[in-house]
Amino acid sequence: MKLIYLDNAATTKVDEKIVKEMESYFTEKYGNPSSVHLKGQEAHRALEEARHTIAKAIHAKDSEIYFTGSGTEANNWALKGIILKSKKKHIITSKIEHDCILNTCRWLETQGCKVTYLNVDSKGFINLEELKNSITPDTALVSIIHGNNEIGTIQDIESIGKICHQAGVLFHTDACQSFTKTDIDVRKNIDLMTLNAHKIHGPKGVGALFIKEGIKITSLLHGGGQESGKRSSTENLPGIVGFAAAVKQISKKDVKRMEELRDFLIDRILKIPGTKLNGSREKRLCNNINVSFGNIEGEAIGGYLDSYGISTSTGSACSSKSLEPSHVLLAIGLTPLQANSSIRLSLSKYTTKEEINYTLEILDKIVAKLRKMSPFKI
Repeated sequence: MKLIYLDNAATTKVDEKIVKEMESYFTEKYGNPSSVHLKGQEAHRALEEARHTIAKAIHAKDSEIYFTGSGTEANNWALKGIILKSKKKHIITSKIEHDCILNTCRWLETQGCKVTYLNVDSKGFINLEELKNSITPDTALVSIIHGNNEIGTIQDIESIGKICHQAGVLFHTDACQSFTKTDIDVRKNIDLMTLNAHKIHGPKGVGALFIKEGIKITSLLHGGGQESGKRSSTENLPGIVGFAAAVKQISKKDVKRMEELRDFLIDRILKIPGTKLNGSREKRLCNNINVSFGNIEGEAIGGYLDSYGISTSTGSACSSKSLEPSHVLLAIGLTPLQANSSIRLSLSKYTTKEEINYTLEILDKIVAKLRKMSPFKI
């Protein structure tokens, strides 16, 4: 049976070249970057080279990159760290954020913080006027996801950041899905930004938080004072080396190819009667396709596809075991029935045209079969 992996928004295969590059940091260059002996110095050089690679990719200073254990940790740190340091106790976010942002906001609400959750339109975009009107003298931070993990919509973070700065408010964005797939320049109105490795063919268990120079933030982890005293814990050097290697290996050619396959797949799926693309067609992550199939369950479609060796998702991997409709799809105006009829297919640089054609062939059969079985008509 063919095995076709189309759930790259959940995680990606680690590039074999990256695995080889990481190996020596487990077995040979295994020193602690904080140690002063030769092994430690060797490790420290590798750590700082990786930091430089990631900083350069987003036009940041090396000193503005802080390594974390995940994107979730970085998001938690950005929100909690700013609020705990600030006298202001109001955060603005959106209704389509990743669960780690929404759950962090809910926790902060139990600590006396006020949170405004912005609406989005049918394509998943926040309203800039609503953002302006939501900022108060007590607003400390605005956090808006860049490329949405479920529907792929890419927000205009430069304009969002401009509004924040005009009001004297800090702006954070979660760029875990968009990093290396879009051009990002943190000098254009971004104060804090979350990144991670495992969405871009790097290893799991490593992320980073960009913190603009001069911003005061409370540390969540206290210990030996690693990461310039802001994030204690011995750095995951093999993972960090793999993270930097992943940043280096992505190319604009890869992105262009994913865009072409994405558009081919969208055009072909939308020829199936009763289908609807969720999210923006024009401002969309290069590898994201999210489609509602109208009155047949996405779980059923995904289950049948899996039986043919095709891996897909019905939403965010972090909540895919939940029977509740996706909060993102509900926020863009879908009914619970429409939301539950949706699946997400996400591509990678390894996805081939042959795999897409095979997926479409199987998908046609599955949808036709499930439509015959469904008591509902499109």
